[in-house]
Amino acid sequence: MEDSRLVLSPSPHIRDEDTTEKIMLTVVAALVPVWAAATYFFGFNSVRLVLVSILVAVGSEALFLAIRRKPITIWDGSALVTGMLLGLSLPPSLPTWMAILGSFIAIVIGKQVFGGLGANPFNPALVGRAVLVASFTSQMTTWTMPFTDAVTSATPLVSGQVSYAELFFGTVPGSLGETSALAILLGGVFLFYRGVLDYRIPVGFLGTVAVLSFVFGQDVAYQLLSGSLLFGAVFMATDMVTSPITPVGRWIFGIGCGLVLVLIRFWGSLPEGLTYSILLMNAFTPLINRWTRPRIYGQGVKQA
Repeated sequence: MEDSRLVLSPSPHIRDEDTTEKIMLTVVAALVPVWAAATYFFGFNSVRLVLVSILVAVGSEALFLAIRRKPITIWDGSALVTGMLLGLSLPPSLPTWMAILGSFIAIVIGKQVFGGLGANPFNPALVGRAVLVASFTSQMTTWTMPFTDAVTSATPLVSGQVSYAELFFGTVPGSLGETSALAILLGGVFLFYRGVLDYRIPVGFLGTVAVLSFVFGQDVAYQLLSGSLLFGAVFMATDMVTSPITPVGRWIFGIGCGLVLVLIRFWGSLPEGLTYSILLMNAFTPLINRWTRPRIYGQGVKQA
């Protein structure tokens, strides 16, 4: 009879090969088509802003981990992703020093002051962007036309004078990563294929905007393709740390983001409300997790 051994170990007992590093690098790979499209349309400005945002994000994380006397974990890729997301959410003409400030705030205020990766309640890249929008509204709403340095203050969402083809391929003014729906969808399909993207949040988000746009007499396709909706629904709202962990909670989160976005777009003073819609729903994530967590087996069952 063969000897058998029982191995005692703390939970979790079910393990997965995915690591933080693998997940973050998968997100980076999914953002490559978006960055490539931004570089094609906006040239050196795309390279300048995204690289600066990445370098400052990684450097700020290393600095504040050292100040807090914590292990330097910049190799997990989370700061890299934050820098890329922030850089791609900026207008092409933004001064370099503003990108530096936004990236520093994203890491320090949006992440490190809460304890680092896994403890931040808000999406760090959106925290950095929100501060820039509130502090430098004019610069954050000044755009350049693709392939030129011509300045415009109107995005397709404001002007309403752009074709569906231009919106889909990206030959429109806007933030670096939001203009090409094709590049964003390619990245989203890759994330879904790799199991990093849960379809519930983006489908709930986009579906809510589509339904309400139809109800209020708006052009549904135009509302979905213009602005930063697609970029935010695929890459921002789906952040694993700041979004709910339950399937039902993810539906609620996505629908809530869509509701807030529509309220701001149709009746607010801002042309686009994606940043604030996701940040607001981030604040509700702990409550959503509590409301939608599955009942523990046997809990609430009365003894006969």
